[in-house]
Amino acid sequence: MSGPSAPLRIVIAEDAAIMRDGLTQTLTRRGHEVVAAVADADALRKAVEEHRPDVAIIDVRMPPTHTDEGLRAALAIHQDQPETGVLVFSQYIETQSATELFALAPGGVGYLLKDRVADVSDFIDAITRVAQGGTVLDPEVVRQLFSASRRKDTLAGLTPREREVLSLIAQGRSNAAIAAALFISPKVVEKHVASIFDKLGLAPSDTDNRRVIAALRYLES
Repeated sequence: MSGPSAPLRIVIAEDAAIMRDGLTQTLTRRGHEVVAAVADADALRKAVEEHRPDVAIIDVRMPPTHTDEGLRAALAIHQDQPETGVLVFSQYIETQSATELFALAPGGVGYLLKDRVADVSDFIDAITRVAQGGTVLDPEVVRQLFSASRRKDTLAGLTPREREVLSLIAQGRSNAAIAAALFISPKVVEKHVASIFDKLGLAPSDTDNRRVIAALRYLES
């Protein structure tokens, strides 16, 4: 691994040509070596395998589906070539794949948002820290990962029957309709609904529609 002030060998994976060229020029001007600059996940994996760089800078959404190919590639690289640091650099936060990435081993991993990097020196510092085995996370990424984790933990506390009831609430069903769908009495539905509200921390309120909030929690999970 490169020392604190040594030039880094870097692979860039970014499907937007202008962004890819801009990153290459920025890093080269700072004395680092961009050994490959590619536009898709397959080319990224091949470049990392061939060049064994200090760090790979990876966009999340790349061809062919433009969903989370970059993060999936980052996950594979982090597993197969842990000596290569992985810095996800994107406009998007894909919480599920990002959680998997950081769950493997947080060292040598970073996730920064393009529109929140205001200073080139900070960006270079982040790349260097990741290359040296450190972890770099944008605060907004942390907030969304924590929020997603908290939602899962909360819903995990529901019983299977409560999940069924919440699913029907999310579909806009009334208590009477839920009772008919599940072949239970309306009073039992009321007990399930009250338990769901309690477990989701939804206290009675004059201003908040608890059924709507509970449905949103379910859909977000």
